[in-house]
Amino acid sequence: MTKPPARSKVVRKLRCAVYTRKSSEEGLEQEFNSLHAQREACEAYIASQRSEGLVLVRDQYDDGGISGGTLDRPRLKRLLEDIEDGLVDVVVVYKIDRLSRSLADFAKLVEVFDRNGVTFVSVTQSFNTTTSMGRLTLNILLSFAQFEREVTAERIRDKVAASRKKGMWMGGVPPYGYRVENRKLVVDEEAATHVRWLFARFLEIGSCTELAREVGTRGLRTPRGNRIDKKYIYRMLSNRAYIGEAVHKGDSYPGEHDAIIDQETWDRVHTILTESPRKRAARTRAATPALLKGLLYGPDGAAFSPTHTRKGGRLYRYYVSQTVLKHGAGACSIGRVPAGEIEAAVVDQLRAVFRQPEIVAGTWKAARAEDGEITETDAREALTRLDPLWDELFPAEQARIVGLLVERVEIGTEGLNVRLRMDGLATLAREITTDIGAAA
Repeated sequence: MTKPPARSKVVRKLRCAVYTRKSSEEGLEQEFNSLHAQREACEAYIASQRSEGLVLVRDQYDDGGISGGTLDRPRLKRLLEDIEDGLVDVVVVYKIDRLSRSLADFAKLVEVFDRNGVTFVSVTQSFNTTTSMGRLTLNILLSFAQFEREVTAERIRDKVAASRKKGMWMGGVPPYGYRVENRKLVVDEEAATHVRWLFARFLEIGSCTELAREVGTRGLRTPRGNRIDKKYIYRMLSNRAYIGEAVHKGDSYPGEHDAIIDQETWDRVHTILTESPRKRAARTRAATPALLKGLLYGPDGAAFSPTHTRKGGRLYRYYVSQTVLKHGAGACSIGRVPAGEIEAAVVDQLRAVFRQPEIVAGTWKAARAEDGEITETDAREALTRLDPLWDELFPAEQARIVGLLVERVEIGTEGLNVRLRMDGLATLAREITTDIGAAA
């Protein structure tokens, strides 16, 4: 009796997806790079296991120039999506750390694999994640991979620290006034001129806020084209690179680059910076009085801010539109006006107001509401008395009176519009009347 022919073993096809990764972009432009080498080894493994049913899927999952410390990788995300869709049975990699260097991240990947019945294979580290021994081996290898990554990071940090202590430039955005050549800081003379002006100008006015306004009117910008504000100026004034030093974790060392600012200028600037900001602001306001601060507005409704500059030892004061400061020259039809001229025009209108009968009557009515004993004659005499005394008043008192009398000054192409505070006129009239009575 003849034996029946043996039945052939049915082998289920296992669709294999090869995943490759390289941390840096260096060498990716080569015709045969690291990603190709990884893929070649993985495809050779799949071909050797053809009898076990392993077949290669068409899609390629290659991430070049991306660290293994993150799961935010385009092709890895695509691989996980295909796994969820049931298109992959086996994930093949050259080494475990190509898929992830983080034990926590890899645990998340294994969870996805298990949920979808996917096996994980490393062609140079033979094990299978479907067995308990394979899982143990996997965790041990990942622990060492993470340890190696942390040790590498420590070595890099130590190298950076040692290089900074030698005064070397270790990359990043170069300070304003420098450029990078052959991995070294080199003085950019055109920009360095602006840096020296900033330090010298700060010594004159002692205010980062005022200096930022002047920088805006000059049209100076950061190397990236952004506006230079007071915070940026403060960082510049505090950057020890300008005196030829390199800083690492708060400690400074002699740098390899040339200084832009001399030590004497640096010391004088930081003597001012260590002073209370309130004291500096008060001194700045005292040195450059601004009668119309907070009162002057342009044709577009934007406020005008006081600023000043010195040329040849002479002080020039201006009011500049906030529109111009934010968007540059030409953004407003009236961008800047001389402070002396606009203040004199407002004061002249105030003096003319003091002599107008309807203003005198309105002032008397407002004052009488608070003090029934004040007469119209008292109000007229008070306002008349203020006109000739104006020039004898201290700047601070002039500014106080303007703030008391004026609600808003609007400047346009057709002239000025001064809005008065009738209650302020009444208050001023009562003050002057009281002074007259005390003097009598």
